[in-house]
Amino acid sequence: MGQRKRFMKEKIKYTNGPINKVEVLPDFLPSPGELALREETVKITIPLSKASVEFFKKEAKQHHTHYQKMIGNLVDVYAFNREKFIHNESVKHFSFFI
Repeated sequence: MGQRKRFMKEKIKYTNGPINKVEVLPDFLPSPGELALREETVKITIPLSKASVEFFKKEAKQHHTHYQKMIGNLVDVYAFNREKFIHNESVKHFSFFI
């Protein structure tokens, strides 16, 4: 069958010398425990327009994810922010009792 391709043509030479321009970043990654946790989900059937589904499929492909996950995330963000808005409005409305 032909020769195997070599991915690294040049051997890397390591030295004990200084490393140029090192920037330490804050720890922004979630812990392994947070990665292992999954939020409880419920499967639903919802009619959507063909145009909406095509939009999410196109966007999902560009971002290497599933379109259903994108739609679910959109609904989650909307619900979270709507709940926050409703809570803030009720607090403003009844603030004279405090």
